Amino acid sequence: MVDTKQTKTIGEHHTAAELARRGWAPALTRDGLERTDILAVHADGLARRMVEVQVKTARSSHEASVNWPLGSKSQARSAHEHEYFVMIAAPTDLALALRCFVIPRAHVAAAAWIAHMDWLTEEGVPVGQRNAPVERSRVYLSTFAKYEARWDLLFVDESEAPVLLPPRYRELASSPRVGLPPDHKWRQSLPEW
Repeated sequence: MVDTKQTKTIGEHHTAAELARRGWAPALTRDGLERTDILAVHADGLARRMVEVQVKTARSSHEASVNWPLGSKSQARSAHEHEYFVMIAAPTDLALALRCFVIPRAHVAAAAWIAHMDWLTEEGVPVGQRNAPVERSRVYLSTFAKYEARWDLLFVDESEAPVLLPPRYRELASSPRVGLPPDHKWRQSLPEW
């Protein structure tokens, strides 16, 4: 059985180490700040940038099965332009390296909604067969593949960050069958990707 606290620790400490390697000063919040596991400051002379990072870690023995549960808190609207997720894929095979995916919060919220609503309303599935609420959304590694090792995105405000979700997700976001969360900022203007 996987120890979820240990899994959380693996992801948070790995993320803090990766941030420090890149010139950020990370501080673990130790569950004291909702939606934020790490506060990090990058100082370049007089210019300073602070970001809030939420870490999600998934352990699996097979890459194809790596997925992260993204409930209602993960799908909540961004409070400001400097909120990010770092998704960690931690293989159970210790010979394999951990993988990091750096993603602006709005992109995660959209992906969680789109993935779940597409699954829930998939054509050809009998009505009522799938009924899990959107709070039970799970997003697979393949959805976030283009965000792998994109630490550079931490220097870009959320509204300016390139959307690296699969192109199919843009089609689904604009479709009436799937759409976007009711309060998502992309409902006003869907970005290009």
